[in-house]
Amino acid sequence: MKTEPVLVDDRPRCPWVDLKKPDYVAYHDEEWGVPVHDDRKMFEFLTLESAQAGLSWYTILKKRAQYRKAFAQFDVSKVARFSERKIESLMQDSGIVRNRAKIVAAVNNAQRFLEIQEEFGTFDSYIWGFVNGKTIVRNLRRMEDYPATTPESDALAKDLKARGFKFLGSTTCYAHMQAAGMVNDHSFDCFRKNEV
Repeated sequence: MKTEPVLVDDRPRCPWVDLKKPDYVAYHDEEWGVPVHDDRKMFEFLTLESAQAGLSWYTILKKRAQYRKAFAQFDVSKVARFSERKIESLMQDSGIVRNRAKIVAAVNNAQRFLEIQEEFGTFDSYIWGFVNGKTIVRNLRRMEDYPATTPESDALAKDLKARGFKFLGSTTCYAHMQAAGMVNDHSFDCFRKNEV
């Protein structure tokens, strides 16, 4: 039986990275865990993490380019104004997850996101407050060491829910915190651990 060749270099990476998927490896190597302080990028990650609920991240990663197109390059002000007609057109877009509740949640979350920007000046100021403005560094070695939630993600999810956000529970919030570099969950031996 022929096995797939490894498509990347042999630097050690986190145990969850599928080395046979170059786009997945690139996401890990270039984006995952890098501290984000840009509100548009924060909104993009929140929207994608919410869309992921019940699916694999790789499914969403493959659809990311179309999500950018469908959701106005994640311009939060534009998404907040999406009409029912626009939501219906998104339901016909095979390049995204066609789940009405998730699409409606994205529009709702954009509206709530704007409210937080109004209150805190930036969404960045608000969300980084849940980690006291500093990346939490964990020492993880195996897949079993990765938590699904933490007290910080519990607190964030609870606050977002109280503010009216949808499809953002503690697990989704923790995935967001990992992606946005609020926590550094690169494994102990991953070459990115100290780079980010």
